Amino acid sequence: MEAYFAGDQMVTLSSKISARILSHSLSGLNKGNICVRFLASSYRHLPTSCRIHHSFSSKNKRHHLKKMSLEGPSITMDGESEPENVSNQNVPIEREGILPESDSDEYDNNGSNGDVTNEAIIDVENSAHNDTRAPPTPEKTSLAIANDAGQQLSGLQPEDLVDMIRNAEKNILLLNQARVRALDDLGSIISEKAALQGEINMLEVKLAENDARMKVTAQEKLQVERLEDQLEKLRNELVERSRIGRNESDMYKDHGYPSRKEDSTSHLSIIHSHVNEDHNHPLYQLDSSSYQSSMQSLNLELRSLRNENELLKNDVQTLRDGLNRVKITDEHVMTLEKERSYLESALKDLESKFSDSREDVSDLFNLKFEHKKLVEKVANLQVMQDKATKQAERAISELQKNQELWKKVDKLEESFEEAKVYKRSSEKLQQYTELMQQKINLLEDRLGKSDEEIHSYLQLYQESVQEFQDTLNRLKEESKKRNLHDPVDDLPWEFWSQLLLMIDGWLLEKKITAYDASVLREMAWKREGRICNAYIASKEKSERDIISTFLGLISKVPISPGLYIVHIAAEMAPIAKVGGLGDVVTGLSKTLQKRGHLVEIILPKYDCMQYDRIHDLKALDFVVESSFDGKQFKNKIWVGTVEGLPVYFIEPLHPSNFFWRGKFYGEPDDFKRFSYFSRAALELLLRAGKKPDIIHCHDWQTAFVAPLYWDLYAPRGLNSARICFTCHNFEYQGTAPASEMASCGLDVQQLNRPDRMQDNTSRDRVNPVKGAVVFSNIVTTVSPTYAQEVRTAEGGKGLHTTVNLHSKKFVGILNGIDTGAWNPAADTFLEIQYSATDLLGKAENKSALRKQLGLSHANSRQPLVSCITRLVPQKGVHLIRHAIYRTMELGGQFILLGSSPLSHIQEEFEGIAKQFEHHDHVRLILKYDESLSRRIYAASDMFIVPSIFEPCGLTQMIAMRYGSIPIARKTGGLNDSVFDINDDTIPLQFRNGFTFANADEQGLNRALERAFNHYRSHPVSWQELVQKVMNLDFSWDSSASQYEELYSKSIARARSFHRT
Repeated sequence: MEAYFAGDQMVTLSSKISARILSHSLSGLNKGNICVRFLASSYRHLPTSCRIHHSFSSKNKRHHLKKMSLEGPSITMDGESEPENVSNQNVPIEREGILPESDSDEYDNNGSNGDVTNEAIIDVENSAHNDTRAPPTPEKTSLAIANDAGQQLSGLQPEDLVDMIRNAEKNILLLNQARVRALDDLGSIISEKAALQGEINMLEVKLAENDARMKVTAQEKLQVERLEDQLEKLRNELVERSRIGRNESDMYKDHGYPSRKEDSTSHLSIIHSHVNEDHNHPLYQLDSSSYQSSMQSLNLELRSLRNENELLKNDVQTLRDGLNRVKITDEHVMTLEKERSYLESALKDLESKFSDSREDVSDLFNLKFEHKKLVEKVANLQVMQDKATKQAERAISELQKNQELWKKVDKLEESFEEAKVYKRSSEKLQQYTELMQQKINLLEDRLGKSDEEIHSYLQLYQESVQEFQDTLNRLKEESKKRNLHDPVDDLPWEFWSQLLLMIDGWLLEKKITAYDASVLREMAWKREGRICNAYIASKEKSERDIISTFLGLISKVPISPGLYIVHIAAEMAPIAKVGGLGDVVTGLSKTLQKRGHLVEIILPKYDCMQYDRIHDLKALDFVVESSFDGKQFKNKIWVGTVEGLPVYFIEPLHPSNFFWRGKFYGEPDDFKRFSYFSRAALELLLRAGKKPDIIHCHDWQTAFVAPLYWDLYAPRGLNSARICFTCHNFEYQGTAPASEMASCGLDVQQLNRPDRMQDNTSRDRVNPVKGAVVFSNIVTTVSPTYAQEVRTAEGGKGLHTTVNLHSKKFVGILNGIDTGAWNPAADTFLEIQYSATDLLGKAENKSALRKQLGLSHANSRQPLVSCITRLVPQKGVHLIRHAIYRTMELGGQFILLGSSPLSHIQEEFEGIAKQFEHHDHVRLILKYDESLSRRIYAASDMFIVPSIFEPCGLTQMIAMRYGSIPIARKTGGLNDSVFDINDDTIPLQFRNGFTFANADEQGLNRALERAFNHYRSHPVSWQELVQKVMNLDFSWDSSASQYEELYSKSIARARSFHRT
């Protein structure tokens, strides 16, 4: 009966739990009361009553089985072997929001007796009847309560608020009672759980005993099977012997011997003797008379054991079901504990809000009292105002009367004075008449004399004017003669670039000689007035007349005032920009041009360039042939001006259409494309007769220029230049099989050597960047810190040994930005332009961008963090992702602008963008948009650059130019341009942002937290910091002067070498 007793206890416990859960419902929340909603527990958490089958002891079971075996093999069992299914319809749930107040008085707490008298009334919002979602968080509940309260308080009277507070007190009392009952129930549930655990332990012990019995039964079964086998053998032997005995009996009868029946005694004696000989034979222990009874008892025992085995299996299954129900009970207990914690948190929130509401009520009572006083004062003032108004009206009427009287008095006085004057004038009128006649006579005499003087003065004036005109004409002639050789500074660089391109076009088309072109180019280079006047005067003439006019200006060649620099590059902003390389080529060239140097740029003619940004683009009637793959291919030459710079575009007439692919990089044959372009660019310089002082090439795409120049073109006469190579990122080296280098005409056998172009990690590959480092006269990179990093194995990406070997010609120069192009005071993309002295426009741009992107703009002081970057591993994408969530935790807003060429990173951020698609504080724009980037720079308070490595970086400089404070990792160019405001080792005037050293989330967290604290705690200091970073000079002037020095030293060394 132990199992039945345990089952009864479980049934009783389950009914108690159900009754206590379902009987404790909350009521009394009505009208405008603050409604705390609780989610209903799902049906899978409700306890289920179950029965456990009666478990017999081993002795009783065997006795019971033996008894049943006499009646038949079938076994009938009372009760159910499976637990009862719980129907959802057995649990009443009402979906009503609140209960009337009258129901709170009828609350019944009789759940302990197992009878459920009250139905659980639970408010469940947006859930199905099987919903298992967790209850709303306390933060959301508090927010909902605050919003509802804020909307209702504006129209409430103090009396209504007092009623609401009283109702809230009742609700809090009910919640406290429910909390006490829940705690009591939980205590009883825990104790009952402990009792259940004890029962479970007892059942496990019994299960172990049953397992032992089953093992003994199995052994007995095996023994019975062996006995059955021996019995079968004995039967067969007895049958055989009985057959033999019959045969012998017949034989005895035939010969007169005694019959078989007579000889049975002797036959039995023989059998017994045979049995006695075999002590293991079953007949040794059983005689023939007891054999049948023994077999019958064995069969009964076997049948009982089988039945007992079946019962044991059923008991095991029942125990397992009981364990599952216990687990369900544990889960339900955990759910109750969670609900209890949730109730406690909700109760705490209600208590805090109740205390706040008491304070508000007291304030309201004070306000009501003050309101009454103010109403009385207003009434008194109204009465006084009415009196004063009446008095003022009477005073105004009196004043008007007085004014009218005064006017009449004034008129009378004026009339009296006029009468006096008239009287006096009539007396002296005669005297005046005589005197006037005398004066008239004198004036006539003087008028005659003055006419004569005026005539003489007029003659003198005419003579002086004629003399001044002659002098002015003479000065104009002298100034005109003098200005023919003076520079003209008031014309834009586009004018002079167009003039230079026109002269080069005449030379390439063989319309003028190389000498004439060099002299005319020198005049344009020096911006002489005579060539400017000649070009303006002959602009409407034919080309032949223009050439004749220009050739008439030729005289001795003056000494050049600057250097002739040619940039050969794969990018140029804004027409062909992928990364920072394009900005560097344009910014450095413009600055060198302003400093008096002749600068030209050679680019591939891509089909995907921004042609609308190229001025006066035209094709020359001139074709350059270059060798590639052992064949000669023609190249069409185009000229135009970009940002005031003269640019040559090379269009290869090659069947592979090298630069008509719809993109700049990323083609499988990039090595061939850019090696072809490098050779065609040098061929253009040679055929055009140009003699540059510096040929400046950039990155691996034009690194072929250095070995091509010294191996193929210097021997052919293009030998005036020194080669400068700038590597903007050692991550990209353009390595390829050595055999591909032969296409552009380079000697593979000579250059595929460890000391030349052979890649340091693979002997059968060549490295263009290594070749440029070896063959260039000047090697630079884009920041001093990055120059130190690439000398290490980690930063050099395999080229650190080569860089260290050529360290004397290797230097790092920090890039600049085009401060004219990036200027918030003149940026037409912005909502409002602003400057460091007027920051109101920055706040307005912030508000406008928030509205444009659909972000919350309620709090103008909420910090806005932004990031504009390519989403590649180098830029620290994991830190960017972390910054989005950390910014939200700190109470800020985040904007990301950029895309990734890597599909898995792009897909990851597309998922994040979809997650925050309608968020109030986060927006991800996964593309590049220049106009939007400028608005983001202007609107941001902070700008993060968490790069793993960064050769230079321009975004942090642009951000500071627009007044956005950088948060950057200390690496590469970031370490040379962003200095922490708390770093005492840096002079105070250079501290301009927040930095962190390690590329991990902890370092970024600390930097963000420091920035947010400074922004919120020190607004005045933050404003001063914004003004400081906007006034920092990140222009190209400093960088250009360093390049000038490198150029000049290299040229001086070459000239001194040639002299020796």
